[in-house]
Amino acid sequence: MSELHENVPVETELRRPRCFQVPALNHKAEVWTLPLRSDDACRPAVFQSGSVRMMNRFCWLLAALTFSAHGAERIFDFSDFPAGFRSTVAGNGPAGDWKVVMDEVPPQLAPLTDKAPVVTKRAVLAQLSQDMTDERFPLLIFEGESFMDFTLTTRFKMVSGVAEQMAGVAFRIQDEKNFYVVRASARSNNFRFYKVANGERGNLIGPEIKVPQGVWHDLTVECKGNQIRCQLNGKEVIPPLTDSTFPGGKIGFWTKSDSVSYFTEAKIVYTAREPLAQVLVRDALKKYPRLLGLRIYAIRGTPPKLQVVGSNDEKEIGQPGARAEQDVLDRGTMYYAKGKGTVAVTMPLRDRNGDAVAAVRVTMQSFPGQTEQNAIIRAAPIVKQMQGRFQTANELVQ
Repeated sequence: MSELHENVPVETELRRPRCFQVPALNHKAEVWTLPLRSDDACRPAVFQSGSVRMMNRFCWLLAALTFSAHGAERIFDFSDFPAGFRSTVAGNGPAGDWKVVMDEVPPQLAPLTDKAPVVTKRAVLAQLSQDMTDERFPLLIFEGESFMDFTLTTRFKMVSGVAEQMAGVAFRIQDEKNFYVVRASARSNNFRFYKVANGERGNLIGPEIKVPQGVWHDLTVECKGNQIRCQLNGKEVIPPLTDSTFPGGKIGFWTKSDSVSYFTEAKIVYTAREPLAQVLVRDALKKYPRLLGLRIYAIRGTPPKLQVVGSNDEKEIGQPGARAEQDVLDRGTMYYAKGKGTVAVTMPLRDRNGDAVAAVRVTMQSFPGQTEQNAIIRAAPIVKQMQGRFQTANELVQ
């Protein structure tokens, strides 16, 4: 006996029935069956994780993540080193040394009374490497999500540096050779925007302006379509920009060379994008309204894990996949489970090259005489409809 579904015991003797030809998908389906106990009729355990659902715990405090019909907001409070970020470097030399340190930070709003503290000591994000390699741009990229239309705000302070004293943010990041940057320089007294495309830096745009070292500054970046606006300390010192090179991408903190720079109070307000996997589920349910359940499992997150990326119940999104779904991805097999009045089939979802990049679980009502073969044939058109609408695994989850 084994517990594959939250303390619900099921029989686990696997049997490998014959291979079926599935006309709708035009490839052979290797089917594994887990027979269920009668008292678990409506709970096909082969498709569930063997442990209680787990919540991902961030070491850094995700102070707010709220969704509405119009957008979402993500606030980063660096009370510990931020999980979900990746340290890397654009240009030459080693990556940065990113840590959380304590520093005095003045409030953004004026104190209400004379007795209120002028500054408070709090945890801030710091880039501490003093490597003086020229054309070295340490980046700390948030890998948790890509953003198209957004407003990003943060505060930064340039602490020290012999070769350079710079700080800024990179946005709509594709990789280390393709992104936008807006940054300030205390040594050169300027505020600049530029684009990096295929590793080549474009024209520097922005004014000569005093940006003192050792002082906290406010930085805002707003992107809407191909329109980009940048503010320093509440003033739009760079004229509105238009560029269509990168319609969306990731965000990150940026410095140059030996610049020791701090960041705090980072927040992004953005238009929430519905992953294609969820769109596929919704559209399939419209076409096949009698389906009892529909889930898509794919690899996602940092570190990458198999999880639900689309479901008829959106509360299930993010839940981990089980060994059946992993087997579907690894070997292209199919799983079948029959309960009381229900059947569930898990099938591979393939990309344009025919590789299995996701697993789709289809739950349907059963009928007298229901067999594995006709259950697969019933589920196949649903999966085939999905396969025609994407080319790569990334398209499913972004």
